[in-house]
Amino acid sequence: MKILVFQHLAVEHPGTLRDLWAAAGHEMTTVELDEGAPIPPLEGFDLLVAMGGPQDLWHKDDLPWMRAELAAIRAWVVDLGRPYWGICLGHQLLAEALGGRVGPMAAPEVGLCEVTRTAAGARDALFGTLPARLLTFQWHGAEIVTLPDGAEVLAGNAACGVQAIRWGRHAWGLQFHVEITETTVADWQQIPAYAESLRSALGESRAGGLAAEVAPHLAAFRATAAQMNAALAAAMAPSSASR
Repeated sequence: MKILVFQHLAVEHPGTLRDLWAAAGHEMTTVELDEGAPIPPLEGFDLLVAMGGPQDLWHKDDLPWMRAELAAIRAWVVDLGRPYWGICLGHQLLAEALGGRVGPMAAPEVGLCEVTRTAAGARDALFGTLPARLLTFQWHGAEIVTLPDGAEVLAGNAACGVQAIRWGRHAWGLQFHVEITETTVADWQQIPAYAESLRSALGESRAGGLAAEVAPHLAAFRATAAQMNAALAAAMAPSSASR
């Protein structure tokens, strides 16, 4: 399988998903959009994955590359009808590309947070394989406030009602991070926008201990990533075989 990855920050990469893809023999092409890398022709890829980043959708008019990315996501999902997986900003980009709207949260959600699966999530190819209540890692200050037509909410919580969506049968978005590694918290703490949201959400003292708080859960997050990745591969199998 050929996977195209849209990145918006070098340290916000597919993390543990890269290991899973490499072990399966998949070929990954990364486009660092925030650094001006061009979007390649889409037709040669099987899966599009869009990662997180510090950018906000309400600034898209000031970011030509983000406008191009939104157009590419819409073309991929609507015109080509191929599988999409968006994480954090990638989740929000999916919503806006399809006509939804993203806005700022009342307060950022950072750290270990539980999400609850919806009835639609229980029937979903990806979420149906997961527990009804799932501990996740979060780091965001924006959320989907208006769903695009045709989208279903798969999970939510009190802080953010739209923690995961599916559009059609082939496009998924996750507000939370399943891909984190042992260095994720330390890497992201170096980003000024992330450091600010971390202190705002957790306070100065708890913010300094986030990496230690997250460490005992890394194996479970890796297992969740593997489970979702396997479910996605299974969901893709019929359409992949037909092309």
